[in-house]
Amino acid sequence: MELVYSPKAGILEKKYRHYTVNSYGVKESITADKRKEFFYIGKDSFVIDNLVHSFESGYAAENVEKAISILAKVTEKRSVFPDVILADASIGISSLNIFYKFLAGSQFFRNTPFLIEASNAGAKELADLRKLSFVDEIIFLHQQSDKLLSKLHFIKKIKDAGNIRELQENITQSSENLSVKDDLLKRSFDIVVSSIIILLLSPLFLLIALAIRLESKGPVFYISKRAGRGYRVFNFYKFRTMEVDADKKVDQLSHLNQYSAAKENGPVFFKVNNDPRITKVGAFLRNSSLDELPQLINVLMGDMSLVGNRPLPLYEAETLTTDIWAERFMAPAGITGLWQIKKRGQDDMSVEERIGLDIAYANRNNFMYDLWIMANTPTALIQKSSV
Repeated sequence: MELVYSPKAGILEKKYRHYTVNSYGVKESITADKRKEFFYIGKDSFVIDNLVHSFESGYAAENVEKAISILAKVTEKRSVFPDVILADASIGISSLNIFYKFLAGSQFFRNTPFLIEASNAGAKELADLRKLSFVDEIIFLHQQSDKLLSKLHFIKKIKDAGNIRELQENITQSSENLSVKDDLLKRSFDIVVSSIIILLLSPLFLLIALAIRLESKGPVFYISKRAGRGYRVFNFYKFRTMEVDADKKVDQLSHLNQYSAAKENGPVFFKVNNDPRITKVGAFLRNSSLDELPQLINVLMGDMSLVGNRPLPLYEAETLTTDIWAERFMAPAGITGLWQIKKRGQDDMSVEERIGLDIAYANRNNFMYDLWIMANTPTALIQKSSV
């Protein structure tokens, strides 16, 4: 038996479930699909209905105060905890910060995926939410409800210490041939070059920012979660080249995707030629690759390198966690790389071919090879297709 909070009734209600105990002494549901348990903070009935349909069971609280109260009771009485915590953007930044302090102070929820549902969030609100480092992912259930479980599976795999150690064993073993000297040269080179370029191009940064704001209201930078070396997730920076809330329209353009997956469960990338979401200024920035300049900040921070494999959005990286594809993540994330100089702009490139080039670079990764790739990058930048 468990307690489930009903936001409509405003009380704790009883709900019955049947459990079995596995070999580790942890209770598991004996239902056929063993779906996970959610915890939702908010009042959106559509989201609640979607969660009830997608998960075996869960909790819902109207606000942060009630959520903290319920979770405190959960930690006292249970050995099985919610697999994901989902908060509605409407509860506000200040409440989210209060709730995060509670989570960070609890040993039970430190590794629990924390998602924000932002289907009804405005552009400014969305930009503020993306600045919250403790948020694992921003989702839009009103537009992409079918992707929730796959996103959760990937984020959970990354946050779970045991799983990520197991996942990174092969990456570490494959990287043992890289010398310490190469790593030091590469990092030193990244710091020096990115610092100089940022300093020299700071006036250009300001001009681009002004052009973006004059054409359309919204944030100057596009910030998204990306997976880099060893599946480490970080905030990825680019100049915004699309209209505000472009992420919410991905499903509407899926039929135009350049990378059509042959198998439904295979690796999937998303790219649309002549994307209607791109602004006029954005088209110029993409064709000239100037939209990539803010990634120098990522390089300076150590999230990326000047040369490496492109960091992937989480919905793409989550399809590449098998032993076959994981090799491409043993190399650092980079602004330019082998794929950019060999196949950039070619419409006939398959997903497998792109990943194959990433793996080829990962297996040959060294400082002199990086210099060769950088020397050949200017030619690739002339091409009109953007990464």
